[in-house]
Amino acid sequence: MNKINLIREIREIKNQLSYSKNIGFLFGAGTSCALGIPNITQLTENVERSLTGDFLKCFTIIKEDLQSASTKSINIEDILNQVRRIREITNNREDKNYLNVCGKDAKDLDVEICNKIYKIINDKELIAPLDDIKRFFAWLDLQNRDYSKEIFTTNYDLIIEKSLEETTIPYFDGFVGSYEPFFWQDSIDRFVDKNDITKNWIRLWKIHGSLSWFWKENKVIGAYSIVRSGKIGDLKKDNNELVIYPSKDKYDSSRKQPFIAYFDRLKNYLISGELLFIFTGYSFSDQHINDLVFNCLRTNNRLYAIVLFFKDEEVENLYKLSSSYLNLSVFGPTKAIINGQLGEWEFNKDDLKPGESSDSFWDEATNSLLLGDFKKLVNFLILSSGKKDTIEVIANGK
Repeated sequence: MNKINLIREIREIKNQLSYSKNIGFLFGAGTSCALGIPNITQLTENVERSLTGDFLKCFTIIKEDLQSASTKSINIEDILNQVRRIREITNNREDKNYLNVCGKDAKDLDVEICNKIYKIINDKELIAPLDDIKRFFAWLDLQNRDYSKEIFTTNYDLIIEKSLEETTIPYFDGFVGSYEPFFWQDSIDRFVDKNDITKNWIRLWKIHGSLSWFWKENKVIGAYSIVRSGKIGDLKKDNNELVIYPSKDKYDSSRKQPFIAYFDRLKNYLISGELLFIFTGYSFSDQHINDLVFNCLRTNNRLYAIVLFFKDEEVENLYKLSSSYLNLSVFGPTKAIINGQLGEWEFNKDDLKPGESSDSFWDEATNSLLLGDFKKLVNFLILSSGKKDTIEVIANGK
């Protein structure tokens, strides 16, 4: 296997971080997992363990049916997707069923699963340490101010929102209002100009939904819209139905759903011109996102993407899909894809300049790259910036 000079590639990353005017990120489950939030596999297991009675019976029927037709492990999003298909074809009716699951039971199971997801993630959020994510956004807030900073995430949790608000860094997510903020499509479709006061706000696009999104029925037209809420005490008491991946057909078809609008925003952002885009904590398991990203890599030769993986297995899997993309670099613990070639890291301490340290990116004890760990990545970004003291002040809210 090819040998890839690690020090050379790390210097290249540092140069790009220093000189790129426009930097965007896509956060996957790994970023929240690093802070103690369960990943999709853990969440699926936790939800299944928490269900009882008819809920568990219907859940098991649907899961086993999906698994029988798939070679990959079925997760909670797959199950929710199928539950919502059953709701659609049965129109939520008790006298119609699919797989011996009637429409009413599917509707009740949908709500119950979402309630369980909310409780499981919310309980973990309450004890999650926010120091590293706050330091990340303090670093990001100090980057070039000629462009808005855009964060796309597949995570439902509210870790990002809590961190931004604790550090008083302004952000925008496409919702407007104060009592029940509603989704405003026009705010997503347009890029801000240089005179816009919100230009320097961080843009947060939650492409799989959020624990703060809920369905609101418009009884006049018989359709639903999505509103964003703040702190929720009791989902069942408030009769809120959570909005997480995937979207539902009951949404008002005259207005674009946040999910669709965010995907359009991601596409337009990736083809908009010169851009450094970094994937962290994302395993490339969502084919919809993957297709969009690869199309943009082909379309925009001024787009340069960096993928940071926690496992070498993820590097090997992505190589099968990405070897033709020279504007994509993939970094794993011991393996990488550089210029379309799969190789192994070669670390030579003699390549370091006087005073240069590898501690922020390389573990000599295990001979592995650290940047696939979100916490280590944050530390690397801050040390590479030369603004550590300023960043710590912002992160601490001083």
